[in-house]
Amino acid sequence: MRKLFQFLKPYAPRVLLILCVLVVQAYCDLSLPTYTSNIVNVGIQQSGIDEEIPENISEEEMNRLLLFVSEDDRQDIQDAYEKSSESFDYDGEVLTLKDSVKSDNEKLDALTEEMKLPMMLTAGFENGSDTTKQMEGQLKEQMSQVPGIEKMSVFDIFGMMDDTQRAAIVDKITEQMDKMPDSILDQAAISYVKSTYEQIGLDTGHMSTVYILKTGAKMLGLAALGMAASILACLMASRVGAKVGRGLRRDTFRKVIGFSNAEFDKFSTASLITRSTNDIQQIQLLTVMILRMVLYAPIMAIGGILKVSKTNVDMFWIIGLAVLLIVMVVAVLFIVVMPKFKIVQNMVDKLNLVSREILTGLPVIRAFHTEKHEEERFDKANKDLTKLNLFVNRAMTFMMPTMMLVMNGITVLIVWVGGHSINDGAMQVGDMMAFIQYAMQIIMSFLMICMISVMLPRAAVSAERVDKVLKSETKIHDPKEPKTLPKNGKGEVAFEHVSFHYPGAEEDVLHDITFTAKPGETTAFIGSTGCGKSTLVNLIPRFYDVTEGKITIDGQDVRDLTQHELRDKLGYVPQKGVLFSGNIASNIMFGNPAGSEQEMTEAAQIAQAVEFIDTKPERYKSPISQGGANVSGGQKQRLSIARAIAKHPDIYIFDDSFSALDYKTDTVLRSALKEKTTDSVVLIVAQRISTILHAEQIIVLDDGKIVGKGTHEELLKTCDAYYQIAASQLSESELKEAMKEED
Repeated sequence: MRKLFQFLKPYAPRVLLILCVLVVQAYCDLSLPTYTSNIVNVGIQQSGIDEEIPENISEEEMNRLLLFVSEDDRQDIQDAYEKSSESFDYDGEVLTLKDSVKSDNEKLDALTEEMKLPMMLTAGFENGSDTTKQMEGQLKEQMSQVPGIEKMSVFDIFGMMDDTQRAAIVDKITEQMDKMPDSILDQAAISYVKSTYEQIGLDTGHMSTVYILKTGAKMLGLAALGMAASILACLMASRVGAKVGRGLRRDTFRKVIGFSNAEFDKFSTASLITRSTNDIQQIQLLTVMILRMVLYAPIMAIGGILKVSKTNVDMFWIIGLAVLLIVMVVAVLFIVVMPKFKIVQNMVDKLNLVSREILTGLPVIRAFHTEKHEEERFDKANKDLTKLNLFVNRAMTFMMPTMMLVMNGITVLIVWVGGHSINDGAMQVGDMMAFIQYAMQIIMSFLMICMISVMLPRAAVSAERVDKVLKSETKIHDPKEPKTLPKNGKGEVAFEHVSFHYPGAEEDVLHDITFTAKPGETTAFIGSTGCGKSTLVNLIPRFYDVTEGKITIDGQDVRDLTQHELRDKLGYVPQKGVLFSGNIASNIMFGNPAGSEQEMTEAAQIAQAVEFIDTKPERYKSPISQGGANVSGGQKQRLSIARAIAKHPDIYIFDDSFSALDYKTDTVLRSALKEKTTDSVVLIVAQRISTILHAEQIIVLDDGKIVGKGTHEELLKTCDAYYQIAASQLSESELKEAMKEED
């Protein structure tokens, strides 16, 4: 996980911006259940009345209300109202709450507290509830001596009392009412406000419709804002994820381009391809999910918990139970699935390796008729990966139904517990609906985090694999204080007691190699297979660095030069000709893109490539497929040689680059090349004696050591190893003729 966040570090400002957008989205999503609750509680059940005290009340109703108010509070209530200037469908006087009280929350709260119990009593006596009927009966029984008491209303009876008597009775009633939940008092107050509005002719049905429409419009606005925030967050997260992937691919490619052969020995080509594609794709996918889900889920969970605490704390234990069940399910999946994730990428590597080997070696496979064996080998790697993926996916598919079962079970539990609370008057229907929505939001938040955590191991493995490439130390690197080659230098190459062994090997591949290759001369290397010829020439461009001794160009150690300056002096033709997709022209001018058409034509003529180029309809514009698959081996070698010639280097390195040429083409090519390289150093690795017959210096290698040095004629007499090679390739008359020329 730490590695993944390291990859996100350069994009910290954008991540912060995404976080801000997600907060806006979470605010919108968390506000919607509250509005849903308000529509049910206020819009439907309370007819759109959300005030706890009436803003408009008839004078007659106010007088009734004041009968149950203490003497101290009575004046405050009277001062809070004034005669209304509006017209109502009511014959009597209407009082309106003053604007100064409406705008002052402290005054409004105090007034609500003073009027809440009197409003409940007034509504109860007006509606004739069982409790108030019992109270009314007790009062009439106590005042039975008053004439006509039976025909009087309770309000008439209270009006006959003095303040002291009323206060005593109200105090007794208050003691009984204090045992009731606040929610019942609130509902009674709303019911009273509704009745007062209906009394003065206000249309509560219209008020309900207006409230629902206004609240619905707010919900639509919040939903639109939340959708816009969600789209914006998705867009920004996708862009950041794409840039993280692009940056990792770029950095990985640059790192791999700078690898020496030692690093390529450490990382297989198939593995590097997997790391550059599949692994980075996993990181990119998880990056988007982190920015969309991992950041969003905690905001939703914390916000939902805060909202739930305001809705109903008594049912909070249900949320805890749901989270516990989800964590238990995910923990089981972790134990079962996580070990499998760690080997998925290695199996992808293996499949890529097998695929690459089969596709590359298809001609050999067909020639030896081993298609069946290779199909079985691929099928085994494919089936192993498929079985592992099926196991992981089946485990993941098991998770979703289980999570849905938990969520639906929690919903039923909330309805069951909430139903009892509603029946007891401790909760409203809208509050229960809001609680269900908040619970689902909290559970989904934890579910998202758990799902990401299940995917995390595979992405973490991918991050480790990519990071290993990025942090691998390249064995070949430029010096801190590089030196430069002399301007008048001709490219003289000297090996001074050079020894070399591959990293991790105990024995030297080359041992104590000393020679000098001079400009205008050809230095050739020959020897048995595996004697170190290619390794020797690969030390010059620093594909590897020497273990002992040094290699100099014009007296300057190649390790003291920058790789760019060193390789700029070289024209290298590898043992296996490599061409790039494009056309013939782009391949010849690969090392000299700014060169002229004349230079390109000259290089092709020297490399004896013109004869097959001219046969093509588009000549130099003829397409070359990937890897040069649409040209023959000899044509590929000639184009590779032409590419080196077109660069005009000081040093030519031909690593067994004439092996695919016929004798005639080989002879003509070397003759033309001799004229072109009169001032250059030419190094040739060869297997055929005919290729190096006229070299000014031939070095014979055997088991990594120099066993002979000289011209062809000299070596025939002085070097037995060379004589054995020559005898196996030349006729007896040719050998005798060469030895006579030496005499």
